[in-house]
Amino acid sequence: MKTQPIIVHPANDEEMNIIKVFFEALKIKFEVARDSPYDPDFVVKIERSRKQAAEGQTVKIDLDDVWK
Repeated sequence: MKTQPIIVHPANDEEMNIIKVFFEALKIKFEVARDSPYDPDFVVKIERSRKQAAEGQTVKIDLDDVWK
């Protein structure tokens, strides 16, 4: 069995229930992830920082300059 992450954004509990019924009808095993323990604003900042690092938008500081 291959695990493939699927992210859905239901607008309300009714939509979530429909999604659950759909997967159950197709006999697809699934689990509902809990809410993240992190502040959503913090997560956005981390994702932005990771993108900047991947694009090379970083500043290198010499170790000797850190303690000045």
